Amino acid sequence: MFRIFSSASPFSHPVTDTDELAAVDLGSNSFHMIIARNENGQIRVSDRLREMVQLADGLDEQCNLSDVAREKALECLNRFGQRLAEIPDANVRIVGTSALRRVANGSGFLSDAEDALGHGIEIISGIEEARLIYLGVAHSIGSGDGRRLVVDIGGGSTEVILGSGFETDQLESLGMGCVSVSKEYFKSGKLGKQSLQQAILSARVRLDGMLPQYSKQGWQEAVGASGTVRAIARVVQAQGWCEDGISFSAMKKLRKRLFEIEYVDGLDFDGLEEKRRKVFAGGFAVLYGIFKSLSIDHMRVADGALREGVLYDLIGRLQHEDVRERTVDVMSKRYVIDQPQAQRVADSARELYRQCAGSWDLDDAEHLNLLIWSARLYEAGLTIAHSGYHKHGAYLAANADMPGFSRQEQACLSALIRGHRRRFPLSVFKSLPAGLRTAMSRLCVLLRLAVRLNRSRTDTGQISPQIRIKDEKIRLVFPPAYLTSNDLILAELEQEAELLKEAGWKLVIREDQGNESVSEISS
Repeated sequence: MFRIFSSASPFSHPVTDTDELAAVDLGSNSFHMIIARNENGQIRVSDRLREMVQLADGLDEQCNLSDVAREKALECLNRFGQRLAEIPDANVRIVGTSALRRVANGSGFLSDAEDALGHGIEIISGIEEARLIYLGVAHSIGSGDGRRLVVDIGGGSTEVILGSGFETDQLESLGMGCVSVSKEYFKSGKLGKQSLQQAILSARVRLDGMLPQYSKQGWQEAVGASGTVRAIARVVQAQGWCEDGISFSAMKKLRKRLFEIEYVDGLDFDGLEEKRRKVFAGGFAVLYGIFKSLSIDHMRVADGALREGVLYDLIGRLQHEDVRERTVDVMSKRYVIDQPQAQRVADSARELYRQCAGSWDLDDAEHLNLLIWSARLYEAGLTIAHSGYHKHGAYLAANADMPGFSRQEQACLSALIRGHRRRFPLSVFKSLPAGLRTAMSRLCVLLRLAVRLNRSRTDTGQISPQIRIKDEKIRLVFPPAYLTSNDLILAELEQEAELLKEAGWKLVIREDQGNESVSEISS
């Protein structure tokens, strides 16, 4: 089982106050689930579940997941799945972060995890994770005035964001977190001054590349989110070193105390959960490095984080405010795409989809979304070079930072753009998860036909043929004499029929004679 379309689309129903919404954050250290209802654009939480699974700790150097970690994770997800069972699929969004980005593809863990949850999992990039974190933080503390710096230290990555109101200005995701740093510097269980100093120095080195841009923009307030920051705040406040949030002076006092502790097991601070001891020093090293490198005097602690951001983003999708639409708009302008032509292809693709969605089991609104977005971006690669522009466009779709899109969605979008011209790239679609290959291949055929039908790049004389589908056989039926007077379209479609034939499809092109008989032009 593999689902990509569990999250809601812009065509879904508006969310009411009685609708339960769910967001699940499968982090490298902890798994979180939040159940809430939407009340006038604000979420009212009705249930929370959290388990410290420490998935990243179960990964070896080849990113294979240990049997123990796998079993622990699936047991947790089965419990989550029981709570999610009665919530509509469109009202659930589940995201995986650093550890799931790294899990070996062939392990089958992702498929088993989706089975346990009963819903699809979106693997999001570090930049998308940062965007959602900021959204959750901004909603939890209010839009406010001025720019804020937001820091979130997860198990495998650290996100550092600058933003104003509910919009981000600068996003960074760094490959260090409380679990990964603890594994690297305190794996043996030994702490001590030297190991901690090395861990802090390593964090500061990784921060060097982003310092000039962040320092140049500046901020009025620093805000921390998620487990590591909250754990450190509880510790320094329990010691009486800071009354609110986290101050740099409190961080220096905590560092001094940590220098004196020889082993991780000796971390018995008031306010520190026993389960967090193993990764506390690694998280502290990252946060201290951030305080030092960015010259932070005080950090406010937010309640909201990734999972709250996911919920607000889900509400936006359900209420026709899908950030992915804005992302496609921005990309189409950035890559100077011919907008009228993109719209012509999108309109043709939409009409073809309308006629054959049922016959081809393309019954999810997200299928249509991907088809339309690929039609709007299929010429993005022309900004690089005309030769092989479909390959350039596919690379951009797969690797660009695309707010709102999961990695799976970007992979699908890339495959559609890659396959819209020339020989049908069977190997590209075979590289997608098994559950997506058939649907994406069929969407690609529709995109290819839409591009062919608009080869003249003009609105004059353009029509949408009838399309009839049966498995891999496609029949296009045009009005009487249309193809006779539009030989460019006919030539394009005849060429397409040959290319599709190589890939196992049969395209039949016909003209309606105005009675029960239909004349066949090409097959």
